[in-house]
Amino acid sequence: MNTEIRHYEEQDLHDLLTAWEKASRIAHPFMSEAFFEKERENIPNLYLPNADTWVAVVDGKVVGFIALLGNEVGGLFLDPDFHGRRIGKALMDKAQELHGDLEVDVLKDNVIGRKFYDLYGFQFVKEFLFEGTGDHLLLKLAFKAS
Repeated sequence: MNTEIRHYEEQDLHDLLTAWEKASRIAHPFMSEAFFEKERENIPNLYLPNADTWVAVVDGKVVGFIALLGNEVGGLFLDPDFHGRRIGKALMDKAQELHGDLEVDVLKDNVIGRKFYDLYGFQFVKEFLFEGTGDHLLLKLAFKAS
């Protein structure tokens, strides 16, 4: 399996949204269908135009991505069929290469994401409410480059 990490291009949108939705539904089973519908619109219209987005491509298909807002990880999503293959780490390594120290907000109930960030070396900073729903807790995590 050959994985390429490269900048997002407009023709990647369909595969990117597919990877996002598959990953989100597993990591965020507690979110409402209305939330997913709104995010499907927000990703191409709000998030991607404002983020530095990098995609992971396997055999010509986008299987995951990382969206960066400066040194903040705005989103990291990987098709669950590709978990455990170090692709998420490769995306995070790209972010670290670009920005060094990193920050991320992750939903407290997102066990998959929290485990990944913990293994990567992120440390807890604070806890606060998610503005998107007002009822889910977010954790701010920070990674200090060596």
